[in-house]
Amino acid sequence: MSFTLLVVYISIGILAGVFGAVLGLGGGMIVTPILVLGFNLPIHYAIAASIIAVIGTSSGASVAYLKDDLLNIRVAMFLEIFTTIGALIGAVLVGIFKASWLNAFFGFLLLYQGFAMWQKMHSKKADTLALKDDTAARKLNLDSSYYDKLQGKEVTYHIQKVPFGALIMFGAGFASGLLGIGSGTFKVFAMDTVMQMPLKPSSATSNFMMGVTAAASALIYFFNGTIQPLIVAPIAIGIIFGSTLGSKVMPYLPNKLLRGIFIPVVVLAGVQLVIKALGINLY
Repeated sequence: MSFTLLVVYISIGILAGVFGAVLGLGGGMIVTPILVLGFNLPIHYAIAASIIAVIGTSSGASVAYLKDDLLNIRVAMFLEIFTTIGALIGAVLVGIFKASWLNAFFGFLLLYQGFAMWQKMHSKKADTLALKDDTAARKLNLDSSYYDKLQGKEVTYHIQKVPFGALIMFGAGFASGLLGIGSGTFKVFAMDTVMQMPLKPSSATSNFMMGVTAAASALIYFFNGTIQPLIVAPIAIGIIFGSTLGSKVMPYLPNKLLRGIFIPVVVLAGVQLVIKALGINLY
C-alpha cells in the first residue's frame, strides 16, 4: 500500500468518525459509498469495512459520552433487546418478504423522519422537554439528566411513549436483519422524535447501541474473509481519532445545527432505499 493511499484511508476514517459520533449513525453511511464508488471495492468488502467503522465510532465516542453523562445506558440496554429480537427474526425471514416493498416502506419512513425533524427544527417548542413521567419509563427507571455544556446547566428529561419507541426499535432491527441496512437513523428517530429524549443524549445513546449490534455482525464478516486488514486498519485508526474529536465537539453544538446536519443525511438514506425498491442499484 502506498503512503498516499494510507493517508486517504485514514482521512476517510476521520471524516466518518466525526460525523458518526456527532449524529449517532456509526459512520458506515460514509464509508460504504466512498469505498464502492471511489475505490471500486466490491460491496461485501465495503460493508465489512463499514461494520468495523461502526464499532470504531462507538468505541471512540461512547467513552467520552459516558464521562459527560450524555449516554443513557438503561435506555440503550432496554431498546437493544427489541433491536436484537427484530434483527434475528429479520435474518430468519430473509427471502419470505419482498425486499422491494420493505425498502420502499422503510425509505418513506426515513423521509417522514426527515420531515418531522425539519418541522421540529423550525418549531419554537423544538427542544421543550416532557414535564410528566411516563408510567413505563418510571417503572424501568429510564429517566435521566445530563449537563448541557452549551447552556451551562443540568438538563433533566423524562422518557415518553416507551412501548411505541420499543416497537420502532424492533422494526429497525428487523430491517437491519432482513435488508442488511444500518439502523442508526431509526434509533435516533425512536429516541428523539418518539420518546422525546433530547437530541444529544439520543445521538450518544445511538452510538453506543450501534457498537453493540455491529460487534456481533463483525464476527460473521471476520470468519467469511471479507474483512480486509489493509483497508480496515487505517480506516479504523482514523475513525478512533475522528470519533473522539466528534464526541468532544458535539456537546457544544446547538440542537438546531445538529438537526440541520442530520436531516439531509436521513433524507439521503430514505431516497437510497426508495430508489433501491425501484430496482436501481446505486453501488
